[in-house]
Amino acid sequence: MGATPIKVPTMAELFAAGETADILFWVGCAGSFDDRAKKVTKAMAKILHHVGLKYAILGTEETCTGDPAKRAGNEFYFQMQALQNIQVLNMYGVKKIVTACPHCFNTLKNEYPELGGDYQVVHHSQLLQELINAGKLKVEGGSFKGKKITFHDPCYLGRANGVYEAPREVISKLDMEFTEMKRSKAKGLCCGAGGAQMFKEAEPGNKEVNVERSAEALALHPDIIAVGCPFCNTMLTDGVKHFEKEATVKVFDMAELIAQANDL
Repeated sequence: MGATPIKVPTMAELFAAGETADILFWVGCAGSFDDRAKKVTKAMAKILHHVGLKYAILGTEETCTGDPAKRAGNEFYFQMQALQNIQVLNMYGVKKIVTACPHCFNTLKNEYPELGGDYQVVHHSQLLQELINAGKLKVEGGSFKGKKITFHDPCYLGRANGVYEAPREVISKLDMEFTEMKRSKAKGLCCGAGGAQMFKEAEPGNKEVNVERSAEALALHPDIIAVGCPFCNTMLTDGVKHFEKEATVKVFDMAELIAQANDL
């Protein structure tokens, strides 16, 4: 891993210097505060820095998109959050946003326009695919040679927005054997965290959703379960622990895999 710390600029700093960013990196609540998701944020920042993309974050001016409030039924609080964010984004003239969270991606892309926030919003798998296809990001997957990988489709990336190929194309650049779960793409199964379920106690039933999904992934005997969402990351990591497989099966976000492959 490179030892040089990366200076990530904020939109406020660029604005004060009379500059602007080509892309805003929307970090999200998980990417900012959850210790596991912070590693994905760092991996993404290293990749953006590595390819020389002029990007910035909002820093302390970024608040929750309001997705959990909306999914839990509090439309009023969602609109308060959204309008606050839109005011900040529009003040900086933001045009393009990338985020590693499908929940943020879906909300910014599909629910902000009607409140006055119109941006080009991409999930990080789409940006990574774009950078790889343009030859700006080379992927040497040698360190993964001989390993087996499967990919879990996040609901708000896949079924809600039809993004299936970008993450698979990115993963295919790694020198690994890719194997598909029985329920994948449009038939994918939720990790169990969506719709604000992440923040509440489980409802009555005989099995947790994440246990069901993790069993499906583990049945393929993978070395790595790849994800593209901080919630999925938590749920599948917990599922792997439930089956006591954490010593042999690792859960990684695709940004972490690409950063590792580039020795960033």
